[in-house]
Amino acid sequence: MPVALITGASKGLGRALAAALAGRGWDLVVDARSAGPLEEAARELRGAGEGAGRGTAARVVALPGDVADAGHRAALVAAAGGLGGLDLLVNNASVLGAEPLVRLADHPLDGLRAALEVNVVAPLGLIQKALPLLRRSSYSPSYEEVTPRIDSEPFGGGGINGEAYDSHPNTRNARNAGSSDSSPYIGTGGAILNISSDAAVEGYPAWGGYGATKAALDQQSAVLAVEEPGLRVWWVDPGDMRTDLYAAAVPDDDVSGRPLPDTVVPGLLRLLDDGAPSGRYTAAATPGGVSSR
Repeated sequence: MPVALITGASKGLGRALAAALAGRGWDLVVDARSAGPLEEAARELRGAGEGAGRGTAARVVALPGDVADAGHRAALVAAAGGLGGLDLLVNNASVLGAEPLVRLADHPLDGLRAALEVNVVAPLGLIQKALPLLRRSSYSPSYEEVTPRIDSEPFGGGGINGEAYDSHPNTRNARNAGSSDSSPYIGTGGAILNISSDAAVEGYPAWGGYGATKAALDQQSAVLAVEEPGLRVWWVDPGDMRTDLYAAAVPDDDVSGRPLPDTVVPGLLRLLDDGAPSGRYTAAATPGGVSSR
């Protein structure tokens, strides 16, 4: 069975995505800073795996810890190896750097350093440790044994913003050569999903520190996609969601109208189902909603 490693999986988008993958028969390595909520999530994930039609519960290894710690990152990757390999790495864990968010003139520099460590340095550290397993992954065949491709044309021909599907999003990242007539290169190894934000590309007051870390993660992802053409590398803006992170960022905002994380998951799964080429995507809070950007 395919194996995924998901950070920040005790709640929010990480937990919702982990539950969806467990329901499809994936084995999981999950992480969070708090042991209690993580073990609760792990019990739920094992239960979701029992309904995947394989006769046994999903194997779920739950390791509490801080992704900023190199020893913890090594333990996560070792746990994936113990499950047989690694097909998908999801860098979902994030911190804001200031709670609530503040304007750059008042942003604590220690908070920015901490956010860079968790949001940028830690994902690269995990990727570096995980690359040998991801390069060996027979990702597409192993995934399709569990969930066949929905169709032959990625994303069904359209995106959430009414845009026509671009078969070469982020051209430099998706093509073998970069000439205008090159066909998209889709890797046959594993996949890396880095959770980004619209704050990485838009100038929102008070989101400068957090947004800077996500912009760095975007650029890191873009370069990785060029350097590792055998892998799929996706950096995805899931939009504002009803999560603890958003509530901590803007405590005065009414989050009741924000979509729940599980409404974004179908867009992420569509990337997997369609073997989408490396690039930046925006996921929608609607079934199957995802567009290149």
